[in-house]
Amino acid sequence: MNDDQEFNEVAREVSRRTYDRMAIAQQRFARPINREQLSNPLAQVDAVGWLGGDIRGWRVLCLAAGGGRQAPLYAAAGGEVTVVDLSPEMLRLDREVANAYGLNVKTIEASMDHLPMLSSGSFDLCIHPVSTCYLANVILVFQEVARVVRAGGLYISQHKTPTSLQASTQPVQGLYQMETPYYWRGPLPAVSGSLHREEGAIEFLHRWEVLVGGMCRSGFVIEDLVEPVHGEATADVGTFSHRSQYVAPYVRIKARKTGTSATSSGPQLELPWQ
Repeated sequence: MNDDQEFNEVAREVSRRTYDRMAIAQQRFARPINREQLSNPLAQVDAVGWLGGDIRGWRVLCLAAGGGRQAPLYAAAGGEVTVVDLSPEMLRLDREVANAYGLNVKTIEASMDHLPMLSSGSFDLCIHPVSTCYLANVILVFQEVARVVRAGGLYISQHKTPTSLQASTQPVQGLYQMETPYYWRGPLPAVSGSLHREEGAIEFLHRWEVLVGGMCRSGFVIEDLVEPVHGEATADVGTFSHRSQYVAPYVRIKARKTGTSATSSGPQLELPWQ
């Protein structure tokens, strides 16, 4: 077993326990949606209009997306939804919300980088909230998504930016410092009390070459990219909104599956810890 396989094995188990605890406590990433949010579901998840305003009948994969929010919203918008998550407690929230509002959501407990239970080309759309930072080898995720999404289908994913994972979680004399090298090897140093990082989770820094280049080499073309704005000029120093004025915490990427195989030709990426 090589280093990335060992890192992935450990990270999966730690992530499962961490998100189980978050789901039980209904922390910020495990707060189910309410009836009002379901009244206009696409407005909640597609403010930039990448989905064209109508996904009725689409086969939708919500990847690493448990927690009672993503899957119910896409189901309410008319999608045929399958949600995959490593945490059984996060999936429990999806089933509870679906049952409460009469939505049809299929749940599967699995890791985002290993989806043998899903058929090739079986989805029109894959929605992937922030989670790639929890695995060492994210290329395996992109290759699995490329396999299960049909040619012409969409892959919409959100990631923590490399800079956000490099920067200090707290200000020094009112400013934030670059603490972690861009070519960091292995798991990132643990944090506590940060809203930009998940306390108790194992996280990895993925460079832009790995995120964007990895998608392209796996069989996708990038159609758009946005950095959701979370900063506020009047925010108190040290808060999530204050740090987000200096460092964009997330990037959201719209990619489309080409007819190219997920194992197509192209250079093998050097992974961040190599």
